[in-house]
Amino acid sequence: MQTTLERIKTKPERQVNEKWIRVKKMKSLYVMMLIPMVMLFIFNYIPMYGVIIAFKNFSPGLGIMDSPWNNFEHFKRLFSDFLFLRAFQNTVFISLLKIIIVFPAPIIFAILLNEIKSEKFKKVSQSISYLPHFMSWVILSAMVIEVFSPQRGIVNYVITLFGGDPINFMSDKTAFIPILILTDMWKELGWGAIIYLATIASIDPGLYEAAEMDGAGRFHKMIHVTLPSIMPMVIIMFILRLGSVLNAGFDQILNLYNPLVYEVADIIDTYVYRSGLEQFQFDYATAVGLFKNVVGITLILTANAIIRRKSEHGIW
Repeated sequence: MQTTLERIKTKPERQVNEKWIRVKKMKSLYVMMLIPMVMLFIFNYIPMYGVIIAFKNFSPGLGIMDSPWNNFEHFKRLFSDFLFLRAFQNTVFISLLKIIIVFPAPIIFAILLNEIKSEKFKKVSQSISYLPHFMSWVILSAMVIEVFSPQRGIVNYVITLFGGDPINFMSDKTAFIPILILTDMWKELGWGAIIYLATIASIDPGLYEAAEMDGAGRFHKMIHVTLPSIMPMVIIMFILRLGSVLNAGFDQILNLYNPLVYEVADIIDTYVYRSGLEQFQFDYATAVGLFKNVVGITLILTANAIIRRKSEHGIW
């Protein structure tokens, strides 16, 4: 008969054995996961040693290790550089607009799509909404520029049809930001709704039946059953979105903007692009990128900590 001490010793051993049994059962999945993990390590972690050039006066001729140190001079320059401060302000402003306007759109779309009874119409709607996500911003930007072109764009054609003068929307500081927001929503609406549709599909049908028995209509079921059920996923996605608040959409803006709208559209990523690749200030551009990433991880940790205190939901 086993003693209490023997049982205490064998319990962790049984847990280890059970874990190994589960690993062996899913070994093919672990092998499949190995290649992406190796690629992640090679392309995301090994290059991180290059971050040290943010603290150096980097010279390509001397290389990373032999370039002289300059401590925090690049970071001091950040906060005295008007162009960086303007880019920082634009980045935060555009990101906040996207969080307020674009972030809720897939949630609303998923809830409304779930209420459609016709499966055929639902599938067609999903396919149409997913399509823009798979097109690059190079292609989409060309389409947007063509649509808003003052010479041949359909928008200006309608304006002139009603007696107005053509407007160069892509060079108009007032019109450019709304175009950014609307095109971003158009591109990511369907794709962003996928995760919420999957969460809605996992909701217990008994909750809807109980709500019906209580006399709830479709709108009340959406508000009191669907929305609370997907709220944990909404919170997780919101925290992750906050972490990328300094990523205002580099691909989108780089392909759409021009010097006439730099004042409102120049963001940190486009500023880094010009500083590093056009002006060859690799060390300074690295310092800007490092600052942006530190702010991002700080926002994620802070938002997660606050939400965990107020509710049971969070990333960890």
